[in-house]
Amino acid sequence: MKKYFKNFMKYRHLLVELVKKDVKLKYRRSYLGILWTLLEPLLTMIVLSVVFGTLFGKDEPTWPVYILTGRLLYSFFSNSTKATMKSIRNHGAMIKKVYVPKYIYPLSSTCSSFVTFLISLIVLVAVSIVLKVHVTYYVFLAIIPLAILFVLTYGVGMILATMSVFFRDLEYLWSVGLMMIMYTSAIFYESDRLIKSGYDWILKYNPVYAIILNFRNAVYYGQGFDTYSLVYSTGFSLVTLVIGLLLFYRKQDKFILFI
Repeated sequence: MKKYFKNFMKYRHLLVELVKKDVKLKYRRSYLGILWTLLEPLLTMIVLSVVFGTLFGKDEPTWPVYILTGRLLYSFFSNSTKATMKSIRNHGAMIKKVYVPKYIYPLSSTCSSFVTFLISLIVLVAVSIVLKVHVTYYVFLAIIPLAILFVLTYGVGMILATMSVFFRDLEYLWSVGLMMIMYTSAIFYESDRLIKSGYDWILKYNPVYAIILNFRNAVYYGQGFDTYSLVYSTGFSLVTLVIGLLLFYRKQDKFILFI
């Protein structure tokens, strides 16, 4: 473990530079640049609030914040896993020329997406203030589900990054998977609708929903965490991370033959 830590510290500056590069390249030819990080979730929130607020008859003034909390977390998970999945192939030329620990590339993709995500949380703060969401001291616990989400996203990203080197079609299959995750994460509808219909097991076994639920509890509802969701999402994320790291470590020497 000490050897791996020293190796990481040796290349930490490269990690920082890769993160900076990814953030800059994302909005390189955009007129508004990084402002889109704030505008995109805001515009999406407005559209979803109008459409689903009308569809479900929701006239609560804070309903847009409910949607925004779910949308922001899911968008990070979706965008980050897709970017991390392509990280090895996108850096194929560098991998062939110089030695760099290969895990640096997936990690930089996840970190750059997380930086963008943290910036987008400014929108959540602003909208919550404007709509007068009641904030309690539980809001400080919101960092816990965010940390769990990062671990889960990196773990899933490592698995996808490894497998996509050998199976390019995984990129299209994962898009379908993300769609299923989105519709089973209660982003724009209340979870009570599935619970009443008897399909609550869909939410029960979705780690992304479990994380969103506890984030909403801290930020939107102003209450403590759901214990089951906290334990389940933490355990699932850690197991996923271990599987992702082991799979990546065992297959990384074969990457150069397929990229």
